[in-house]
Amino acid sequence: MTEITLSPKSRPLGKSGLSVSPMAWGMWRFAGTDVRAARERVEAALDAGMTLLDTADIYGPDNDEPFGASELLLGKVLAEAPALRDRMVLASKGGIRMGVPYDSSPAYLVEAVDASLTRLGVERIDLWQIHRPDMLAHPAETARTLEGLVKAGKIGAIGVSNHTPAQTAALAAHMSLPLASIQPEFSPLATAPLFDGVLDQAMANDYAVLAWSPLGQGRLVGGDPRPGRGKPDDARTTAVKALLKAHGERFGVGVSAVAYAWVMAHPARPIPIVGTQTPARIAEAAEAFKVSFTRAEWYAILVGSLGENLP
Repeated sequence: MTEITLSPKSRPLGKSGLSVSPMAWGMWRFAGTDVRAARERVEAALDAGMTLLDTADIYGPDNDEPFGASELLLGKVLAEAPALRDRMVLASKGGIRMGVPYDSSPAYLVEAVDASLTRLGVERIDLWQIHRPDMLAHPAETARTLEGLVKAGKIGAIGVSNHTPAQTAALAAHMSLPLASIQPEFSPLATAPLFDGVLDQAMANDYAVLAWSPLGQGRLVGGDPRPGRGKPDDARTTAVKALLKAHGERFGVGVSAVAYAWVMAHPARPIPIVGTQTPARIAEAAEAFKVSFTRAEWYAILVGSLGENLP
């Protein structure tokens, strides 16, 4: 029986002209004041072949740090080791404001990009994404503003995060540049993109898919590591973890590697955003390329997640 295998080779980021790794490293929990330790994490990701690094201006408050803290810490790493910038495709996001909550007005988008550039200490962000859709922003104005930022050389490509297919299509309809990427939550525990048109739209339009929380917000490997935020596994999570563990034993890898591989096996070629902040576990993520699936094995994990047979 034919198996679905994975390749560690770089691939195009949609139609952006950028080339990226098939796995990315995310900085949602990139926190602290130790620049040396932060640099070790960045280097671990790059050494593991993850050339796409994804951050956001809102990353900070969730870690009890100020707005922009993750970008600022990365900026300190790049100031200490400027050569690292040439090894990465730098992605960030904006459009969330504390207490608003969403703002994609032209003035704020320009302000947000300029602020991110300052915190990061760079001249250009390779991929800039609207973090959450602002329902009070007309997509024509959003498109015009973002394309202006591309023309100004401040951002290289445009993406969206947490958008419905209709919201993505509305923005793309007003853009003269191709939309490069979408970023949905997708994991063996978050399977909605398989059914709501998100992955189908990506394949139809050649959008790169950046899958956030590919480990089910940490539930597949023990839950959210931040104090007081972990929750006991429910029956569904327990069942999916058991299926992933059993499949991993065939290849000598753990649950996380199988979960990443399951995400990457879809023909939309989603890029899982690895969120661990432990250098050893960042390095271990590459074990996902050891894993393959028959169709029956891939679907068995989906059925376990859904809790019912497919039609």
